[in-house]
Amino acid sequence: MKTKELIALTCVAFLAACSGTKSSGDDFLSENIKFAHEQIGHEIKTIEESGKVLNPVTLKKDGSTFYCNYGDWRSGFFPGSVWYLYELTGDKTLLPLAYKYTEAIEQAKTLTNHHDVGFIIECSFGNGLRLTNKKEYEAVIIEAAKSLSTRFREKPGIIQSWNVDRGWQSERGWNCPVIIDNMMNLQLMFHATKLTGDSSFYKIAISHADRTMQEQFREDGSCYHVIDYDLETGEVRNRHTAQGYAHESAWSRGQAWAIYGYIICYRETGDCKYLDQAVKAFNFMKNHPDMPADLVPYWDMSAPNIPNELRDVSSASCIASALYELSTMDVENASSYKAYADKMMTSLASPTYRAKPGENGNFLLMHSVGSIPHNAEIDVPLNYADYYFMEALKRKKDIETK
Repeated sequence: MKTKELIALTCVAFLAACSGTKSSGDDFLSENIKFAHEQIGHEIKTIEESGKVLNPVTLKKDGSTFYCNYGDWRSGFFPGSVWYLYELTGDKTLLPLAYKYTEAIEQAKTLTNHHDVGFIIECSFGNGLRLTNKKEYEAVIIEAAKSLSTRFREKPGIIQSWNVDRGWQSERGWNCPVIIDNMMNLQLMFHATKLTGDSSFYKIAISHADRTMQEQFREDGSCYHVIDYDLETGEVRNRHTAQGYAHESAWSRGQAWAIYGYIICYRETGDCKYLDQAVKAFNFMKNHPDMPADLVPYWDMSAPNIPNELRDVSSASCIASALYELSTMDVENASSYKAYADKMMTSLASPTYRAKPGENGNFLLMHSVGSIPHNAEIDVPLNYADYYFMEALKRKKDIETK
């Protein structure tokens, strides 16, 4: 049988499996898992028929799909979504695909030119190791943590996010920029600590989390996007934004990264100061007078034209996933966090934000915002919005099926 014929038959079988997923119209989890199975199935069919290993990120202005390479900070999210789909459905036809899409980005473990190796490797290889215990993945995670460690700067005690020798970052006059997003990459360091027993990874993560908590937050729980440190003295040079509305504004995805990142730190250390910071960052969003009734935040909570500003679905899906984890911890009012996440997920799964099957470039969710200041990825699907939606479904299912 010819290769193309084999691929076609494989895809037909896969989509048939998708349509056969058990579901009840009244069952939120079953219905959304069925939808994800079908929609991601369409994307897998597109990828497999191409004869390449493609990694979908978003839609371009002409409506075509943008696919990234391993070095893009978003390269781990689609493989991670396939892992979650495999976990949620038990569909064994997904397993070889999850392996293939994950291993296609293995070279990312050597990246030292930016901080997002944590996003890339944990979403893909981290989930793969968790679900299959494939020992080869341990070495990938450890090497990636070593790569990320090269970005630790002793004087300020942080992991430098961006290089400033080229691109738009070089035009900002920064010396050592650290973005709140970097809190998400600490999971890699904690994971490598467990795999190796090497405390150096742990110490770097703690140093970064502590200095970020000291410098990157305002009294009300909102956070700055970018802190620029002096490499020689370790002092703060500037408190800025790159993707938010203004330096003193509350960029919503930054708040999501902060909430999620400090929940990670609390999980891995048990130190209540991290829990307190996560809750404070969440309460800022929860209690914000401009938080919409459907709980899907505006792209920046300080944007000047609210309520006529774009929403950012990626912020909501990330916060929802984080709150599900928080609700499982021994914390005060734990059930309230799940209730809030449930409301967010109900909104995300509604026709307002969830795509119709076969539409939206085969992405799950609509209406995310990458960076308005850069005029990039505005009101489009984004693979990390889908990833955290899938993770939230998984966490919700774990809670409700205990």
